[in-house]
Amino acid sequence: MRIEMRVFLIVIMALSLTSVVHAIQGKAVFYLPPYFPSACYNQDNGKMVAGVSDALWNNRGACGKKYSVRCIGGANKAPHPCKNGKSVVVKVVDYCKPGCQGIINLSQDAFATIADTNAGIVQVEFHEV
Repeated sequence: MRIEMRVFLIVIMALSLTSVVHAIQGKAVFYLPPYFPSACYNQDNGKMVAGVSDALWNNRGACGKKYSVRCIGGANKAPHPCKNGKSVVVKVVDYCKPGCQGIINLSQDAFATIADTNAGIVQVEFHEV
């Protein structure tokens, strides 16, 4: 096999192994049901939903986007708030108004999947799926 072809194949294999997912980090809080109506929808979208702050809202452009969210640490003095690397996929259905303490405001059900609700606020990383 020619050297150029070998180099090309190695580059292709290396690119296929690298992740193109770029995780965003920030704080997450939670809100209580009912989860509808919301800023995006008038119907029920289930329990694994979220609102987003101005950082992601994009004048309703975030509506319907799905994010995989994982707790990566505490944001206050609550000891061990994360649930050992668990993640949850949420659908953006709402807006977290100015003053929101997180970049993403998870439903209580979604928050409880990844963290102890007694913590109230946690550091997360998330990416669109």
